[in-house]
Amino acid sequence: MKLPQLKIGELVARIPIIQGGMAVRISTGNLAGAVAAEGGIGVIGASGMAFDELSREIRIAKEKAQGGIVGINIMFAAREFVGIVQTAIKEKIDLIFTGAGFSRDIFKMGSGSNIPIIPIVSTARLALTAEKSGAAAVVVEGKEAGGHLGTDRSVWDIVPEVREAVKIPVVAAGGISDGRDICRAFKLGANGVQIATRFVLSEECNAAPEYKRRYQTARKEDIVQITSPVGMPGRAIRTAFVEKILSKNPPRPIGCDFCLKRCSLEYCIIQSLINSQKGDIDHGIVFSGENVWKIKDRSIKPAKKIIEELVSEAEEVNDC
Repeated sequence: MKLPQLKIGELVARIPIIQGGMAVRISTGNLAGAVAAEGGIGVIGASGMAFDELSREIRIAKEKAQGGIVGINIMFAAREFVGIVQTAIKEKIDLIFTGAGFSRDIFKMGSGSNIPIIPIVSTARLALTAEKSGAAAVVVEGKEAGGHLGTDRSVWDIVPEVREAVKIPVVAAGGISDGRDICRAFKLGANGVQIATRFVLSEECNAAPEYKRRYQTARKEDIVQITSPVGMPGRAIRTAFVEKILSKNPPRPIGCDFCLKRCSLEYCIIQSLINSQKGDIDHGIVFSGENVWKIKDRSIKPAKKIIEELVSEAEEVNDC
């Protein structure tokens, strides 16, 4: 199958692949810029970043993108949600993805700056609400995704329902790991796909070697669902810290930076993500999509090579 372009508002991506925005500091400017330079859409995971840090990462991404499309992903659950969005708008970000809750106000912020807003949804009803609110597109995320989850249903079941409900572009996300998955998404009516997990295994990904190594060694039985102080379940790979969460005995937070609007204080989600990003995975959470174990070649390579492989894999599928 020859992959079509992905058009969102006035933006046109030559390759209909969005690199998922992974927090905290897993996908930064280097990765987003590298993906954008290859014709996809690169995304910075903005949750957990200070405003000045985000500004720097956007500038890095834009310089590396060579005119390609760069966006940010921000959790609505983040306390600094509005400030992050305003910072991205000030830096003239190309588009904004938002999930872990739904904001109506963000559409006004985006329209005032002519920046497309793309909510991450898990139901046709919410997709329709997003369209009516002014969304330029929706990312439809199923239970197969990594990180915080908004549903227990498969992306393959949700995409056709959303496609029937809305006229705006639909992007399939969650567990998409190769060209055959990409073709399957298009066959169900998607206009593009969002892929995060495979890009962790890129040279440009900002995760520590220990984090990436956990991706390389993960087996099917290592992929689990955990609780999160955010109030949503999450998809992760087993680590010593994750085992404590599963046994309902994680360490309670010592102090609090109030990074979330609401937090159960079950454990400190931001610190656990920072720990793992820096390489201390025994005291952290390694978020991952459900199908990381299915990736055939889990070697570390440039993002450019990963894009080329995904496109080539899709083109080799004849029954799409």
